[in-house]
Amino acid sequence: MLYWLQQHSICCFLDNNQYQYAHNRLECLGAAGAINSFAPEKGDALQDLDKFCNQQNDWLFGHFAYDLKNEIEPLVSSHPDNIGFPDIFLFQPETIIQLQQNKATISCINNQPALVFKQISETEVPVISNNGSINIQARLNRQEYINTIEELRQHILRGDCYEMNFCMEFFAEHSTIQPVAVYQQLNALSPNPFSCFYRVNHNYLLCASPERFLQKTGNKLISQPIKGTIQRSADNIQDEQNKDYLLQSTKERSENVMVVDLVRNDLSKICTENSVQVEELFGIYSFPQLHQMISTITGTLQPGISMTNILRATFPMGSMTGAPKKRVMQLIEQYEHTRRGIFSGAVGYITPDNNFDFNVVIRSIMYNANNQYLSYQVGSGITFYSNADQEYEECLLKAKAIEKVLQ
Repeated sequence: MLYWLQQHSICCFLDNNQYQYAHNRLECLGAAGAINSFAPEKGDALQDLDKFCNQQNDWLFGHFAYDLKNEIEPLVSSHPDNIGFPDIFLFQPETIIQLQQNKATISCINNQPALVFKQISETEVPVISNNGSINIQARLNRQEYINTIEELRQHILRGDCYEMNFCMEFFAEHSTIQPVAVYQQLNALSPNPFSCFYRVNHNYLLCASPERFLQKTGNKLISQPIKGTIQRSADNIQDEQNKDYLLQSTKERSENVMVVDLVRNDLSKICTENSVQVEELFGIYSFPQLHQMISTITGTLQPGISMTNILRATFPMGSMTGAPKKRVMQLIEQYEHTRRGIFSGAVGYITPDNNFDFNVVIRSIMYNANNQYLSYQVGSGITFYSNADQEYEECLLKAKAIEKVLQ
């Protein structure tokens, strides 16, 4: 199915890897071909979003890139963009495939579902070969990273902000990869509940995200920010001790609760009075490489609130910015060396009845096949009590699965 999808210049494959979490809705979705698409110019991306969504009255798949922030707040993006995803891209697919346990459902606009099933069944799956020589470079070395963290701590000390998510890029130029094969390797090594393979012409996103940005079911909104990370251990006793350490960590809990407060504030702008609740605080969830601290915030959406209204209130997500959001986004532009683009944005789907589910684009490889530029970014939450060396090591830990795949 995946190899059949990727033959289309526009496609999206979303896989929850059979995680049985609360609020899971769909196990696996594939969308191929674009009957209609929405890719406005930068600066006008939000203006016609609601009109496009309302006109289609159908499934839509796609993304919101981090730099959409420039339309929500008076901000700019000064760094070059070597990947090139648009700020918004949504498409109405020609074919949708839903997998649920032992059932596959194929829906088409112009094709015959039986023919699509036959094509998928006959699609050749090549043997995964080595990626060849990929020369990964760090945009910042360790000392430059440490110096930056110390500068950010001074901003926090002066009261400019409380917490900030600071990211750095690893990149490779003149690189040729097989995107589907790399995604399969990444997903095998690090299966996560918000994984996706996403192609928009020559731009590829290979994503192994554990984090949900926002889900809408009826009039209920659900956000599940992640703040708090610790490594898994092969020793079961040590692994349980690591989980307990994460749960009890004052630093990790303070970071998490700051983001929870930020998300509560964002949701309160568009939810009915007194409906915003913290359903779970400091939940510890285990993934192949890491234990993560995840909190769940819910709210009841006010009547008449559109997709544009929701994005203006909640995007970008607090876990990838910090608090207060506008000021830390200014500092991100000042201190980071790479445009985030689709990284720390969101990929997902909108249903015909206006429900939706979008992830947070982290633990991801971005690839531009035209200019053969490959990139991945990692970051962590910085507070005044952050240890720069430890934060650097946390970034390397988060990049471990990607690094292993590319090597």
